[in-house]
Order: sequence, then C-alpha cells, then structure tokens
Amino acid sequence: MVVRDPRWAAIVAQQVTCKRSFSGAALRSLQLAYDLHEPTKDRIPEKTKPAIVFIHGLFGSKKNNRSMSKILARDLQRPVYAIDCRNHGDSPHDPRHDYSALATDVEEFLAHHRLADVTLIGHSMGAKTAMTVALQQPESIGSLISIDNAPVDAALKSDFGKYVQGMKAVEDAKVLKQSDADEILKPYEESLAIRQFLLTNLVRATDGPTPYQKFRIPLKTLALALDNMADFPYKDPEEVQYRGPALFVRGTRSRYVADETLPVIGSFFPRFELVDIEAGHWVVSENPMAFRDAVVEFLEDKT
Repeated sequence: MVVRDPRWAAIVAQQVTCKRSFSGAALRSLQLAYDLHEPTKDRIPEKTKPAIVFIHGLFGSKKNNRSMSKILARDLQRPVYAIDCRNHGDSPHDPRHDYSALATDVEEFLAHHRLADVTLIGHSMGAKTAMTVALQQPESIGSLISIDNAPVDAALKSDFGKYVQGMKAVEDAKVLKQSDADEILKPYEESLAIRQFLLTNLVRATDGPTPYQKFRIPLKTLALALDNMADFPYKDPEEVQYRGPALFVRGTRSRYVADETLPVIGSFFPRFELVDIEAGHWVVSENPMAFRDAVVEFLEDKT
C-alpha cells in the first residue's frame, strides 16, 4: 500500500538552534565504482532525460539496487547510475567515513560524468548522503528521493553494531563456504534475508594457502564510523535548504522517519512529499513494486 500525504509539505519547521558541524580535516574525494543501467533501446525518448543516481545504504553496494535500477531505467526511460560508496563494493577504501566525505565523493562523481539536473535516490546511509549533496549543491540536483531516513541526528539501531560483530566473527573463523559464514551470523541476526544481504560482501581471500571467505568492506573503519552514520552534517535549516522536489519514502514498520522528524524535514526540504510503504527499513527489497510505483508517480511529471 502506498499512501501519499501532501499535508506534511505545508508543515512549518520548528526552530533548530544547533550550528552546522564539520570535521576540520581536509576531504579527499574517491573515484566511485558504478553500474550504468540505460533505457531500453527499443524505446527512444523524445528528448535526453536527466540521469538518476542510486546510492545504497550501510554494508550495501550497487548490486543491491541492480534490479530496481533496471526497472526505473526501463519505466522512466532515464539512465540510472548505481554507485558504490567509499568503503563499500568495488570503490576504494579510506579511513574517513562520514557524510561530508560521502557527499564529496558523489559531487565529484556528478562532475566527472557531467551529470546535471539529476535525481538522487538514496537508502538509509545513502539517503543522508543524497540529502547532504542536495543541500550543498542544489543547482545540480533536479529532485531528491530519500528512502527511510531523515535529516536528523538519530542513533542507529543496535543491529548495525551486532552486524559488525558477526562479520568479524566470520572473518576470524576463516570459513571456506558461505553456508558456514551464515551459520556464524545466525546468533547476530535471525532474518535470513538480512544475513544474505550482509553476505553479499563476502569475497574469497587469496593471500594464504587456503582461499577462505573474507569481507571486502573494511570492518574496522565502518565500525568506528557508526556514530558518524547516526549524525547529519547540517543542523540549522535557516542556513541552507533544498527547494527542489523531494520525496521521502518511509517503511510503515520502521522507526527511522518518525512523525516527530517531519517538521525538520519540512524545514530543510520545503517542497517535500511523504509516501508510506508497507515495509520495514529495507523498503526496496521488501516491497519493490510499491516503491517503484511511488518513484514513477513522483518523477513522471518532473522531466
């Protein structure tokens, strides 16, 4: 079920008094890996349409968004770039992992590929990254779609810390098979779907006599970054806003976009719309067709 509630677009934001918080360290942008999903060749659009850039969440990768990227490229006839964020997938690793760094990487990606008027779609960590880019470079962003996250400081669920512990236990065991890795993860996460999601990061190590399973993501770096992932780099909506079209999608069984966050969303993104989808935090995988319908309806009249 998809519920579009335009009432929230008219909410007057509550005053937020904190100032923007940044690390003083210089940012080093990284060249991000990506997959490009192009519109079907048998349907040539009348005009070139702006691209969509799809940004995954913590412990995810561009592979997680492959199916939905293909669907959106087909149904909207727009190219879709599914990217790997730093310290994820096939992209480079770096000790710094916060939203300023993640956003800088995306901004450099847009500049390198000469992408303008793009639609940014991001889930969870990717949602806050997309929001940060939209606030920093609003002239480059045609529209924004945030999946189950809000522009607020909010503690991550304890599950993410447990995931790191479980993945570290897998690495320490130097298992040979993915099924053995899954057995080790069971005490840390009962959901098979989530365990399978985490295990998409397994690769076969070749630095020893036996090719054991290890994780391609830097677990120590991401463990240290969990507090950063709960943060949001902008605190004062009077300092910066994104006034373009914005869609906030939340799962009805998730707590990441509570009603209490809606005034803050409205202050940073005054033209936002809200869609509730019957799902938990993993909206796209749990209810893909409802998500597809919400995105297509939102974007159809904006290109």
